[in-house]
Amino acid sequence: MSISAAQVKELREITGAGMMDCKAALAETNGDMQAAVDWLRAKGISKADKKAGRTAAEGLIGIDSGLREAVVVEVNSETDFVARNVAFQEIVTNVAKVALAFGPDTDAVANAKYPGSDKSVAETIKDAVGTIGENMSFRRAAKLSVPHGSVATYVHNAVADGLGKLGVLVAIETAGDAEAAKAFGRQVAMHVAATNPLALTAEEIDPAVVAREKAIFTEQARESGKPENVIEKMIEGRIRKFYEEVVLLKQAFVINPDLTVEKALKEAEKEIGAPARISGFVRFALGEGIEKEKSDFAAEVAAAVKK
Repeated sequence: MSISAAQVKELREITGAGMMDCKAALAETNGDMQAAVDWLRAKGISKADKKAGRTAAEGLIGIDSGLREAVVVEVNSETDFVARNVAFQEIVTNVAKVALAFGPDTDAVANAKYPGSDKSVAETIKDAVGTIGENMSFRRAAKLSVPHGSVATYVHNAVADGLGKLGVLVAIETAGDAEAAKAFGRQVAMHVAATNPLALTAEEIDPAVVAREKAIFTEQARESGKPENVIEKMIEGRIRKFYEEVVLLKQAFVINPDLTVEKALKEAEKEIGAPARISGFVRFALGEGIEKEKSDFAAEVAAAVKK
């Protein structure tokens, strides 16, 4: 039977399901609209897509690592309650495993086969929406690797192995002892979790951010009424202080505040047994950058009464 675009559109409006799912439902039910609605509900598709518009800003950060490489992923849910669900935790763990194998590209990971299944990661998460009962989404992934050395990992307040609300990767390149490098890298990862640096070096900071800070410092310095040459020195001093606060290598090391991270690395080389450098870091905090919906409970109740 031929399925018209108008039928697909109508079913989509009724169920909120995707166009292709609606077309498949109508084809399976010979164009019977009510049967198609029931078909989508039975498959969990209608339920899933109705929930897809709701903000998913909770969930978990997952980490997995291999030889000289590691990944961090974020999978979101609507509530923290679901993040404590063992089934959801298993999904996040497996998404991290896929990301380690297929790299950090979000689309590549989403389209890759889910472990032990013929379905993709994206399809598996969509199916889980229907069974777990909330909107969920795979948001992002990042990967670090080194030719020699180690990539250390840290999960803050872990709820299970490699799972938590904040995850950090730190890459240490060295020809020395990889385990010693990993031990120091973990300390740096804990530091990154605590301080949230903007960049590894001053050169990597967005010039627009530096320009904005400089403009603020300039305005503050001019209000002092001091001569221009003094103002210039004041600005230089404040920019230097700014770098000490936001550049990882220039920050006071949380483990030993008497040293900067850069100097702590030099000290760690004694244990590592060779020159070493921090080649990169990644910090994922759950839900950062997601605009969470603000619910008005009174309005929700009023709306429910009117139905």
